[in-house]
Amino acid sequence: MIVVTRYRVPEGAAGAFSRDADAALAVLAAQPGFVDAWLGHNTDEPDLWALTLLWRDVRSYRRALSAYDVKVSAVPLLSRALDEPSAYVVVRAWRDEAAADGSLGGS
Repeated sequence: MIVVTRYRVPEGAAGAFSRDADAALAVLAAQPGFVDAWLGHNTDEPDLWALTLLWRDVRSYRRALSAYDVKVSAVPLLSRALDEPSAYVVVRAWRDEAAADGSLGGS
């Protein structure tokens, strides 16, 4: 499953937001069922950020949210997300082998 949360982050707060996201991801990544995560900001609206989490299944994600460390370090960040649906069940996936090998361009 994927979880996509979006945030409005004023330009001057981007550094603090990024550090908060790093702290949240550290505890989320330690949870059983965590697979991967991406943090980025929109190219047209730099104050619009997205945090995308990949989990093995819905149960893993829900259990992770109930862990004490996650409640302390990640939930405060997640609660700042825009109020919109964020959890999606993956019904189909494709993989770019170049990206999988770490040769995806960009910064």
